[in-house]
Amino acid sequence: MTAPAGGGFTMPRPGAGGSEQAVSAEDDPPVPLADDAVLDVDEVRRESDVDAVLERLDAELVGLVPVKTRIREIAALLLVDRMRTRFGLSSSRPALHMSFTGSPGTGKTTVALRMAELLRGLGYLRRGHLVSVTRDDLVGQYIGHTAPKTKEVLKRAMGGVLFIDEAYYLYKEDNERDYGAESVEILLQIMENQRDDLVVILAGYKDRMDDFFRSNPGMSSRIAHHIDFPDYTVEELAAIAGLIAAEHEYVLPEDTVRVLRDYLDKRMRQPRFANARSVRNAIERARLRQANRLVSEPGASVTKQQLQTLEPADFLASRVFTDPPEEADAEG
Repeated sequence: MTAPAGGGFTMPRPGAGGSEQAVSAEDDPPVPLADDAVLDVDEVRRESDVDAVLERLDAELVGLVPVKTRIREIAALLLVDRMRTRFGLSSSRPALHMSFTGSPGTGKTTVALRMAELLRGLGYLRRGHLVSVTRDDLVGQYIGHTAPKTKEVLKRAMGGVLFIDEAYYLYKEDNERDYGAESVEILLQIMENQRDDLVVILAGYKDRMDDFFRSNPGMSSRIAHHIDFPDYTVEELAAIAGLIAAEHEYVLPEDTVRVLRDYLDKRMRQPRFANARSVRNAIERARLRQANRLVSEPGASVTKQQLQTLEPADFLASRVFTDPPEEADAEG
């Protein structure tokens, strides 16, 4: 993307429908509706594609009711802001930088992606793409390296959402020679001066993010929405497993689901559990065991049903069941 003269970036007014063409300062503002005009809220929702994005979010993510509620509230606020603009009412751009906190595998990246789509549909972002990075993408290893790296990432993210995972690693308070502070300073400037063309979402474990914000009050003051992602329950994880299996055209019979719930109950108490990521890993390992089971017998034959079905044995062979808790492989 090419920056306009002066190094700044412009964004379309709310209601521009996500056009990638920047709005010129010379463009005539739209004529406000008459005071007695009536807007059809459903029509405004359809124009912005809000409902379609929210439906995708519901379909992709099991549970997370508090998270989905907050996203719907933000979408409602932006819809109202869009309608206020149509009447010529004051509608200053709401603060949109966010913090997503929670354990790995709780859907933070997926929600960030859908948020980018929402903001594009409502005209708050020109492109609505998601750029996901970590400290390694932003911070250099020697003097003079950090600023170019950070600015290059910001250039790619302009017009969309910059998602910084494990953001607390950006700043190492106990290391005076660390270059992360330089990256944080650049981010702070852009979050303030280019907030019309970029939304930043910081993500990570809640306790570590709390420490990060205490050490960086300037960053905390720029975050408008703090959204906590709860861990999934066993039942929710089993539902996620069903979705993942169906995605690959596998079937989980009821006796397999019972074993899977037992597996998940045990796995959740072991180190490095990562919610939906661990469920996906469990399904992948079950597929490996099923494949080995089906082809290991000399002269074996199989049916379509057998090729699609994951049996209890495909999960019971996991080290989660066979080894003591302290010795079990974290993803076995």
